[in-house]
Amino acid sequence: MALSREQIAKRVAMELQDGYYVNLGIGIPTLVANYVPDGIEVMLQSENGLLGMGPYPSAEQVDADMINAGKETVTAATGAAIFSSAESFAMIRGGHVDLTVLGAFEVDQNGNIASWMIPKKLVKGMGGAMDLVAGAKNIICTMTHANKHGESKLLTECSLPLTGVGCINKVITDLALLEIKDGAFHLLERAPGVSVDEIIAKTQGKLIVSGDVPEMTFS
Repeated sequence: MALSREQIAKRVAMELQDGYYVNLGIGIPTLVANYVPDGIEVMLQSENGLLGMGPYPSAEQVDADMINAGKETVTAATGAAIFSSAESFAMIRGGHVDLTVLGAFEVDQNGNIASWMIPKKLVKGMGGAMDLVAGAKNIICTMTHANKHGESKLLTECSLPLTGVGCINKVITDLALLEIKDGAFHLLERAPGVSVDEIIAKTQGKLIVSGDVPEMTFS
């Protein structure tokens, strides 16, 4: 059974480490803020100028002036700082982000990512993704394994305009957790109830499967 958006975010949260500065992109990545494991402290950054982003607010906590990069209302954690977008991107470009989590249209076996443009579709631009994939020390991509037509989004080579080259370390899809290294996707975990054969069938790029592949757990 494919993972829900919330389950993908939970699995990403398990990759967080104490003391990390983490940028969360728009979409599934923003949900990670709700699942930071107990016992660790991380500072979540939103590129519009918030460092120390907390979980989504309850109805009583909503402040229309406190938003993330996706224009959703958020909360601020204890010790949070608010600053200009220019300072935010200086932090990103200066290599001060330990981990970036972002979505993508395509990722290929060499760690290239296409995340900002689909031909013949109206888009608002690439946003800060190009800066994030160039400046972060570690990058995790969240996405569906295949598009709505059943075609793989994990490719030998990206077909869409690239956002970044050789920058993606791990991919967490609705079917699997994969690491990208040595020009291939390496299958580390599979979603509960999803077979290795299904993952192989839906991965167009080179896929390495070594031994028994465990099912994901979320604790």
